[in-house]
Amino acid sequence: MSNSAVKRSGMTSRRRLFALVAAAAAIPPLSPRAAPAPPPALSAADQVLVDRAVAYLQALGEARGRFTQTDARGATSRGELFLKRPGKARFAYDPPSGLLVVSDGGTVSVADSRLKTFDAYPLMATPLSLFLAKTIRLDKGVQVTRVDRASDGFSITARDGRRQTAGQITLSFTDAPLALAGWSVTDAQGRATRIQLAGLAATAGLDPALFVLKDPRPKNVGRGKV
Repeated sequence: MSNSAVKRSGMTSRRRLFALVAAAAAIPPLSPRAAPAPPPALSAADQVLVDRAVAYLQALGEARGRFTQTDARGATSRGELFLKRPGKARFAYDPPSGLLVVSDGGTVSVADSRLKTFDAYPLMATPLSLFLAKTIRLDKGVQVTRVDRASDGFSITARDGRRQTAGQITLSFTDAPLALAGWSVTDAQGRATRIQLAGLAATAGLDPALFVLKDPRPKNVGRGKV
C-alpha cells in the first residue's frame, strides 16, 4: 500500500472513531484569544440535577442495551452496547456495518472489518471517560455550561475546561427512572453526533472477553504508519 493510501486509510479510521464515540480529541483546540468565557455559576436547582447525574453514573456497574447513532449528515446506524465500569465498554454495530469499538479500561480500539483497519486511542481522549471513569467528576477539569429540563428528564452540557477545546458534550437522562438516555457531541463547526440509548439496563456477569479487542493484523503490517 502506498504512503498516501495508508494516510487516507488512517484519516478515515480516525474520523470514524471520533464519530462513533464522539471523541473530544476530534474537537480542534481554540487559540488563547478565542477561549470561551467561564460559564455562569449553576443555580442550586441545577446543581441538584448535576449531583443526581453524578451519583447515578458513579453507581452504574454493568449494563447493556441498544444504541442508535446519528451523524452530522443524518445517517444512522445501530448496534448493541455493553458497559462495565470503570473503564470498559463495547459498541457492537449491526450488519452491514463492519465496525466494532471497545474500551478495555485504558484504550479505546476501533476495528473495521470491511476496511480492514484497526486503531487505538487513549480512553481519556474520548468522552467515554466522562462516564466510565472510576470517580465521576463534573466539577474538576470539566465545565458544566448549562442544565436543561424536559418533561421526561434533563440534560447536562459540558466542555473540557482544562484543554479549552471548542465544542461540547451533552449527556441526556430520563427522570423516572433516572437513567442515561444518550449523549451528543457538537464540534467547533456546530456539527453534532448523537447516540441514543434504548433499554439500557443493569446486568451482571458480562463476559470479560467482550472488552478485549486485539489488533487482528499480522505484526509489522500497517502498524505505526498512520
